Amino acid sequence: MHKNPANAPASAPSHASGPSGSSGAAGSPGGSAAAAPKPVGERGRTALAVGVVEKIAGMAAREVSGIHALGSGLARTFGAMRDRVPGGRSSVGRGIKAEVGEKQTAIDIALVVEYGVVIPELARQVRENIINAVERMTGLEVVEVNIAVNDVHLPDEPEFEEEEEQMVPSGQRPKLK
Repeated sequence: MHKNPANAPASAPSHASGPSGSSGAAGSPGGSAAAAPKPVGERGRTALAVGVVEKIAGMAAREVSGIHALGSGLARTFGAMRDRVPGGRSSVGRGIKAEVGEKQTAIDIALVVEYGVVIPELARQVRENIINAVERMTGLEVVEVNIAVNDVHLPDEPEFEEEEEQMVPSGQRPKLK
C-alpha cells in the first residue's frame, strides 16, 4: 500500500466510468459523480408559434356564452372578407394578440359582447378559460390576459354579413331613394 496519495491508483476501476457504470460519468473532472442524464422529454426545445397560442385562446374564448364576436370592427371587416376568398380559411385567432416567450405568454383579446351580459363576470370567465386552455395545452405560464370590450351587440342590430351584402358593388352608384 502506498501512503503517498500522489502515487495512489484511482479508486474506481476504469470500466466503471463508462456508459453502463454506476460511478461518475466518463470525462468528469476528478472522477466526481455527474448529474444523471436528462429525461427524454427534457432533451431539446419546443418552440410554439404565436399563432398557436392565439388559436387556442380564440377557441377558449368562444366557449364562453355572451360573446358575440372577437376583434375590433376593422379586424372583423377584414376577417369576413378573407373568409369569403376562395381557398381562404377563417381565422380562429382573430381579435387575439399574443406575445410568446420560452416559458411565458401574455395575451390581449378584443371582443364584442351580447347586450345584457354582466361584463365583469364575462371577462372573468373568458380570462379563466383562456388561461386554463393555454397552460394545459402549451405548458406555458400565462402571465396576463388583457380584455378589451369594443362593442355591445344589440338584439335588433343586423349582423355584419347582412350589412356587407347590402353594400353597393364597386363602380356602381347607389340608388337614391
